[in-house]
Amino acid sequence: DVAHELRTPLANLIGETEVALSRERDSQTLRDTLASNLEEMQRMSSLINDMLFLAQADRGAQARRHTASALSVLVQEVAEFHESTLEDAGLRLQITGDALVAVDTPLVKRALSNLLSNATRFATAGSAIEVRIEASPHAPQVDITVSNQGAPIHAEHLPRLFDRFFRADPSRCCDEATHHGLGLSIVAAIARMHGGDTIARAENDRNVVGFSLALG
Repeated sequence: DVAHELRTPLANLIGETEVALSRERDSQTLRDTLASNLEEMQRMSSLINDMLFLAQADRGAQARRHTASALSVLVQEVAEFHESTLEDAGLRLQITGDALVAVDTPLVKRALSNLLSNATRFATAGSAIEVRIEASPHAPQVDITVSNQGAPIHAEHLPRLFDRFFRADPSRCCDEATHHGLGLSIVAAIARMHGGDTIARAENDRNVVGFSLALG
């Protein structure tokens, strides 16, 4: 899977460089080529960094829990980063519930950012995205879910949502150059590092995706 994902940007880099070297180019053309190549290299770097993080999680890396934080505050801080994207998509954000939990703050923020980004891409324009924080009914955990209105995720795809490079419908992916299919896998890894699990379901006209955090 990694080889497949890296093959396209590498082919683009090689092709553009070969064209640039095939004859004399003016400085602006060369700058444009370098800028394009930089974008491809940044995508490759992002993919490699994400795979390294997942490898560390697979080897048993644990979250470094900091002082207990109000999860609603963390959600609000992440939401501020996504504010312009939400506005451009004509979406509203609602935050329901709260809990005070000791977590690895940067990791939980990263998971929340991935979930918000995912929900934003597939939400119906003019609808609301809801972040819900509540005690888990199954274990001493807190569930954090992000739900959006939109086409329901098919039941057969729900168990695979957090698989690496899995795309339920590649035609719906708005920008494969930016979203390489590891966002939800990272959410799953962060959940495991906090002793939690993943959540995915479709109910009524909303898709609900999230993760749990073990208390303590």
